[in-house]
Amino acid sequence: MTSTLIAPGTAIGKPAHRDPNVLRWLAAYTSSMVGDSVYYIALSWAAVQQGSPAQAGAVMAVSAVPRALLMLGGGVIADRFGPRRVVIGSDLVRCAAGLSVAALLFLTSPGLWPLALLAVVFGTVDAVFMPAVGALPARVTTRDQLARVQGMRGLAIRFANVVGGPLGGLAVALGGAAAAFGLAGLLIAVSVPLLISVRMREPAVDDKAEADAGNADAGDAGEGAGGRGAAPGSAVLGAPDSEAGGATATARATTPLGDLQAGLRYIRAHRVLAPLMLAIALGDLGFVGPLNVGLTLLADERGWGASGMGWVLSGFGVGAGAAALLLTVRGRLPHAGHVAGWAILAGSVAIGALAFVPGVLAAVGVALLVGLLAGLSGALCGALLQTQADPAYLGRVTAVSSLVSLGFAPLSMPLSAAAIGAWGTGPVFVGSAAVCGLGGVVALCVRDLRRAELPG
Repeated sequence: MTSTLIAPGTAIGKPAHRDPNVLRWLAAYTSSMVGDSVYYIALSWAAVQQGSPAQAGAVMAVSAVPRALLMLGGGVIADRFGPRRVVIGSDLVRCAAGLSVAALLFLTSPGLWPLALLAVVFGTVDAVFMPAVGALPARVTTRDQLARVQGMRGLAIRFANVVGGPLGGLAVALGGAAAAFGLAGLLIAVSVPLLISVRMREPAVDDKAEADAGNADAGDAGEGAGGRGAAPGSAVLGAPDSEAGGATATARATTPLGDLQAGLRYIRAHRVLAPLMLAIALGDLGFVGPLNVGLTLLADERGWGASGMGWVLSGFGVGAGAAALLLTVRGRLPHAGHVAGWAILAGSVAIGALAFVPGVLAAVGVALLVGLLAGLSGALCGALLQTQADPAYLGRVTAVSSLVSLGFAPLSMPLSAAAIGAWGTGPVFVGSAAVCGLGGVVALCVRDLRRAELPG
């Protein structure tokens, strides 16, 4: 005569890697990411062919400006109108832009201006696309599967990196930049019908209550649990896409600026999200410089050559892929906050050690360890963001996280290059490792983040 009551949205079903709905979303995401990789190959090749190396570099960098400036606004749009609508609209715009440039390059030789315009369009759309992509998993699976979905997403990114580069190079070799742009547009287009077929779920009341519990005693009552100090109607900002008109009604009831301010207040007052954002920022700032420009300079200094650098990067990719696979298979890891903190800290030590290894083989082994630890901490931090944030704020939470990782962290690359020129690779790698390690210290010293758990 005993029965178990299962709250809405937490019912036990298929694990994410066996759920056809999640797999359709994953196929759409993977196709879009492979298209992105092909696009970057096409853009870099076309820019080099149409202009000088300096001009090509400017074209490649121009997309970063609108992406950084508009990212927070993109989070507001994702929360106001629903992440699936925003992702579908973004993919349609990117597909149309890529195919238009492909046709233009096929018919004529227009110079750099259409490439620069395309880069601006992609950067602007990315500012909306990235927060929406981050908010979408919570609409396609239950909270207890979000950690596994983060692992699956990590595998998709690794697959896109491995496949997209050679595929883009093959398209350029066979048909030039026009063919590569066309292929990129078609790959992005494949994601649209797949996303349309994905069923959206409404976040359960219990989901929101658990997220609110982490914020219950923060700040004043107006900024308290669940962000109830937000403008009226903000509780349905995250309404599922299937509820036509719900998000639109909310958009009329509040202003975008008010929604943005409410989202920032929500993050600042949250006992887990606020320190988690700081840990992510410090970890990325210490990681991006050494593993990008720093590794190139290190390989040149040690005489490893381009092939040696490629092997080191491959080691990192294998490690990161192994971490994503682990989370995909396990579904969750206990003591997530604790493990993430120690992974960041241990990964920072490995980053510092990379500058002192004697040869390529040892560097590959250390890079594999860096990838494993960085991939594990990144996946856990992403899963904690997904599960700790109130779904109504998830787009804005993802936007802040993306801005930190993709807007601010890349600024460390020119600084790292200049510092290596002045002091050498060893001191700069150690200094960067210290900055990265501070992220782990934050995660381990803040009690609520250290004790944060993934549902399961």
